[in-house]
Amino acid sequence: MITSEQIKSLKGRVETLEGCLDIEGKRAQVAELQKKTEAADFWDDPKAAETFLKNMNGVKSWVTGFDEASTAVEDLDVLYEFAKESVGEDEAMETDETRELDSAFSAATGKVEALEMRNMLGDEGDNLGAILTINSGAGGTEANDWSAMLMRMYMRWGERNGMKMTVTTLLDGDEAGIKSATIEFEGDYAYGYLKAENGVHRLVRISPFNAQGKRQTTFSSVFVYPLVDDSINIVINPSDLEWDTFRSGGHGGQNVNKVETGVRVRHIPTGIMVENTETRSQFDNRENALRILKSRLYDIELKKRQEKQAELEGQKKKIEWGSQIRSYVLHPYKMVKDLRTNYSTADTQGVLDGDLNEFMRTFLMQQGSQNTLNSL
Repeated sequence: MITSEQIKSLKGRVETLEGCLDIEGKRAQVAELQKKTEAADFWDDPKAAETFLKNMNGVKSWVTGFDEASTAVEDLDVLYEFAKESVGEDEAMETDETRELDSAFSAATGKVEALEMRNMLGDEGDNLGAILTINSGAGGTEANDWSAMLMRMYMRWGERNGMKMTVTTLLDGDEAGIKSATIEFEGDYAYGYLKAENGVHRLVRISPFNAQGKRQTTFSSVFVYPLVDDSINIVINPSDLEWDTFRSGGHGGQNVNKVETGVRVRHIPTGIMVENTETRSQFDNRENALRILKSRLYDIELKKRQEKQAELEGQKKKIEWGSQIRSYVLHPYKMVKDLRTNYSTADTQGVLDGDLNEFMRTFLMQQGSQNTLNSL
């Protein structure tokens, strides 16, 4: 049975959040912003109005999230009293009331942890959507299958966390799986969360594609960068771009492999190459490719600022994405381990079904701790 000390500890975390998040200040800010939306000329500039509402809703979501967490924690007091009465002197007894208390405590803790995790997302660009790319390493069909498993894992994570997802490019493997894929995630702080996934992911298992039934190790790389929106101005000189078109591959569709709707753009100064086959319209694909290119250029600028800040702090951080970050072992034992934080779990199926938040939380906590130490 959940104890009064555990409830008291959770209340303390809520009180800490109320102060560090300046909830009362945010309430006043929301009220002031709400008044501005009632002005007669508010919708004269629809684009500016939408941006304003997006920013206002971002502030409001902090207040809403805190109120939900605070209410859930306060409700535990009543449930605790009911549970205490139901067990009498035998606190080890399990009753309907103790089960209800346990469930409510778990839900309340989840709400508090979600706020704590979000509070860690204070870096520039963290609040933006994200573009995630997956590329198979050496290993042929086995690596392609692993990349498809990763794609499913991230799509499931997006579903669990209310993200809108769009697969902008997808290159199927020759026999199974995928060689590469690009997915856009639209939702609050998508980049802040998914940046924890940058790096090489290693799979160890008995391969279904190995006739000898031998254990096999394979790798796929994941790269995440922020999805720029209208609030970020990235200027690209048209003369710095080389455009090419090609026939889109895929399953079905009257235009597939018949009309050159796929586009490829190369940014000459950086050498960045972007392809897009998202729609059957070449014009739309050009716009999408340009948006992705802007996102990658913005990511480069963010990395430069991080490197400069790290040098100023006297401790250059490893920012490149090409290092191995996580191992997924399915044989001879089951374990997923993050090699940066040492966090691990034996629930491999849960992870592959998109349960990644604890990996992200421990990464953000470590990152926040390092940033604090570097600033001392």
